[in-house]
Amino acid sequence: MGNKPKRYLLVLGILLVGLIATCLISIMIGPVFIHPLLIIKIWAYKLSGGLIQPIWSNIQETIVVDIRTPRVILSMLVGMGLSIAGAAMQGLFRNPMAEPYILGMSSGAAVGAALAIVLGAGNVFGELSIPAMAFIGATTTIFVVYNIARTDGRVPTETLLLAGIAVGFFLHAVVSFLKIIASHETLRDVVLWLMGSFALSTWADVRMVILPILLGIGVLYFLCRELNALQFGEETALHLGIEVETVKRILLIASALVTAVAVSVSGIIGFVGLIIPHVVRLIIGHGHHILLPASALSGGIFLVLCDTLARIVTQPSEVPIGIITAAIGAPYFVYLLRRRKKAISWW
Repeated sequence: MGNKPKRYLLVLGILLVGLIATCLISIMIGPVFIHPLLIIKIWAYKLSGGLIQPIWSNIQETIVVDIRTPRVILSMLVGMGLSIAGAAMQGLFRNPMAEPYILGMSSGAAVGAALAIVLGAGNVFGELSIPAMAFIGATTTIFVVYNIARTDGRVPTETLLLAGIAVGFFLHAVVSFLKIIASHETLRDVVLWLMGSFALSTWADVRMVILPILLGIGVLYFLCRELNALQFGEETALHLGIEVETVKRILLIASALVTAVAVSVSGIIGFVGLIIPHVVRLIIGHGHHILLPASALSGGIFLVLCDTLARIVTQPSEVPIGIITAAIGAPYFVYLLRRRKKAISWW
């Protein structure tokens, strides 16, 4: 038993080093290769206020500081947020195929973004019109789904999932209608957003998402004990003194916050919250005190790698990152379905 904390710290340490290395490699790679030592020197120069003598061109500094670094940090934060939210949802529903998207949040974000693009409904938000409308759409959806599923002050898990699926289908129809009435130019923008991309990432996007995502991650980790208790069923959790309905509500709100903020700046990126927690669980087990932070770090690594691949696979053009994650996640989802056919219960 005494070796477990050391093992957990070792796992998290390895993942943290892997995340830092992955981010550095991603900043290096592109049409213009930047040496890793040069990247470190440029950031040392920026952070020290110019104490280091610059030995690089303005173009190299712009590529590192204004183009690649915010993109890498944003993809890392989105990957961390989607993965830990997926791990929390799988723990809450006791189902390896659960993730925040199944509750209709991605469809809500898609409606908000499509409205901003097609109808100009988000112009009041300026440059942040699409992210702001996507966030409003996602958060509104989760509250609608939650209230539809609520019965006599309780929210049955099965009812919540069915409500999310039903609302998601309706919102998908709304997005399809908006595509029909869109002009050719706006239709292209809608389709590209729905496929997900970090191509236009800026420091403004990073500033907008970093606090909400880190806050949501902190709240979800704070409830790891309750998630561990819920693994054995709601009745058992109640006998252990867990306020099940309150915990459900907090988990849903925190997951909704993280997911809504993430998709508002990246577009729809599927399967991250599905496959990363499941793979991590297979490796380190079901304990959420290690599963949640490990999923967050692994999700950051995964999405940074996917975004790097999206940038370089068809240079000079880019592949939408949603295509990359779907190409990896869809086969894994089929694998999970085949496993579910062989076992009635995951737990």
